[in-house]
Amino acid sequence: MSTGNSREVLSNQQGINEKLDELVERYRRTENQRPVSDHTRTSFDDVCAWLDDWQGDVILDSCCGVGESTANLAERFPDARVIGIDKSALRVDKHVHYQSESQNYAVFRADVNDFWRLARTADWNIVQHFLLYPNPYPKPSQVQKRWYASASMVDIMALCSNIEVRSNWLLYLMEFARAASHYGLSGDISEITGDNHMTPFERKYRGSGQPCWRLTTRYDEAV
Repeated sequence: MSTGNSREVLSNQQGINEKLDELVERYRRTENQRPVSDHTRTSFDDVCAWLDDWQGDVILDSCCGVGESTANLAERFPDARVIGIDKSALRVDKHVHYQSESQNYAVFRADVNDFWRLARTADWNIVQHFLLYPNPYPKPSQVQKRWYASASMVDIMALCSNIEVRSNWLLYLMEFARAASHYGLSGDISEITGDNHMTPFERKYRGSGQPCWRLTTRYDEAV
């Protein structure tokens, strides 16, 4: 889902897509009937075997790419098990370059959309979910390809309320926060500062002078 380059996101969409609220509500009330891919089901079984009988905290790093972010998260949360998921075998195979001393994480190849559906059935204590630099699909006509305006949002919301999304397209985070509000979540958006980059894309974007942004969500106690 990553954009694959360090160029600024170009879009003729100036504000929140006028179809967003309708799409979020439509998918929220519809059951996803798409079959789960066999390779993702196999990967899910591998994750379950890796976790074994783990009863502690679990952190998801979805679309982890080469897994640099997964390794960073494992070092930040040494008492949790961190699962990195990416659909690209090429990117996952490159993970060896980012191995850390942490033994509390693993990277697997799977389609995240299918993996999220399977993870909903598991008895995991998912305490945080990271979605770092997803493909923004910036054309207005592509809005339904954005996770929050698709059937996948139902699964994302079911897994964990503590979500962190990062992007170099501020509007993506604004729309994600708007979609999450339909599920009773509130969100805070802030600019990313400092030199501790989570992913190679974040390093490229900020190195080219682009601002990057962070959205964090939580349950809105006022709802």
